[in-house]
Amino acid sequence: MKPRLAASSCGDVSSSHAAGWLVAPAACSGVKAGLGREAVNESCFLSDEIFSQHYASIRFTFRVAMFVKLLSVNSPVFRCLKTLHNRSARGFSIGAASLGSVSLKGRSCLTLKDFSSDEIKKVLWVSGDLKHRIKHEKQYLPLLQGKSIAMIFEKRSTRTRMSTETGFALLGGHPCFLTSQDIHLGVNESCTDTARVLSGLCDIVLARVYSHSTLEELDKEASIPIINGLSDLYHPIQILADFLTLQEHYGSLSGLTVSWIGDGNNVLHSFMMAAAKLGVHLKIATPKGYEPEKSVIQEAQRLSKEHGTQLVLTSDPMEAAHGSNVLVTDTWVSMGQEEEKKKRLKDFQGYQITMQTGSVAKPDWTFLHCLPRKMEEVDDQVFYSSRSLVFPEAENRKWTIMGLMVSLLTDYTPQIPMLKF
Repeated sequence: MKPRLAASSCGDVSSSHAAGWLVAPAACSGVKAGLGREAVNESCFLSDEIFSQHYASIRFTFRVAMFVKLLSVNSPVFRCLKTLHNRSARGFSIGAASLGSVSLKGRSCLTLKDFSSDEIKKVLWVSGDLKHRIKHEKQYLPLLQGKSIAMIFEKRSTRTRMSTETGFALLGGHPCFLTSQDIHLGVNESCTDTARVLSGLCDIVLARVYSHSTLEELDKEASIPIINGLSDLYHPIQILADFLTLQEHYGSLSGLTVSWIGDGNNVLHSFMMAAAKLGVHLKIATPKGYEPEKSVIQEAQRLSKEHGTQLVLTSDPMEAAHGSNVLVTDTWVSMGQEEEKKKRLKDFQGYQITMQTGSVAKPDWTFLHCLPRKMEEVDDQVFYSSRSLVFPEAENRKWTIMGLMVSLLTDYTPQIPMLKF
């Protein structure tokens, strides 16, 4: 039987320790007591069986002690596991290999038609990350320090201006607000010249304009990213906020049914460009003559077929609301349509969202409105009910514009696990 040393080590038997043997403390004390080396070594010899039993017992005890220590309340491992559990409960999931490689740096955002499914998800992920780290963890993230944004507003706004201006500043950047009195696009100076001048003075432009063609011209001539803050054709930053709000409320987006009841306007167009890419079914009810643009319908139908989602267009609000998770409406009279108000109010009779509308929706139905809201669009019983997500939706305008700006200007990688989509 091959002898082994029992446990621990002492200087004169280091070669045995290097070979995997262990010297017992008793052996070392024996040497110190003046015993002969042969007597000490003889007392240290154990059989393979006894050695294995002692060694296994020591290893087991050590592992239990380490496991208990790792899972103690104050240990980093415990805190990490707790954080991941809490995030999972809020709608986060682990892993994001595909989205982690998605980069939008240097891109413009005129319409979500130009963004893939993964690119939209990446923006929402970054937005959720910034909200979690800044709002909940109280972290300061100067991700845009040293950068500036030009905010061109041909149309007045509350949420777009406040979310962009405060969000950019919160990230360490400098926002510059320009009204129609400060800058006349295409009047005092051409869009071409304005785009080139701003490209040398700031890092990004957000423009809220009457005509979508203005954005396209700015984007063509600028060497910096251009963001659509709203145009007559699309309102992409509103829809990013809507989808982040729904993700937070329902925990995921895929499989949800959203019903739009109202005007076939720019906000609806952006919904139609993004819903299918996120696995969301879309049911649309508009009065005859107020349908979405034909080109937008055709693209939405193509996307719906590609992603396997449902797209329904009708003029019956109750048909659209049937079986829906989310009821959505918007103003019936957009800016620039004031002269049509009387006719529009007449044509949209029966399209107000009420609890009766929700009676045919799913039991967990919720309500969205991009604001400002008028009584004829949705009654108080729905608007101020627990089903209404309009105020979290308004707040998320800030986090999603921040997420979009960070995505277009930096290589930032979210620190939280990927959102569930």
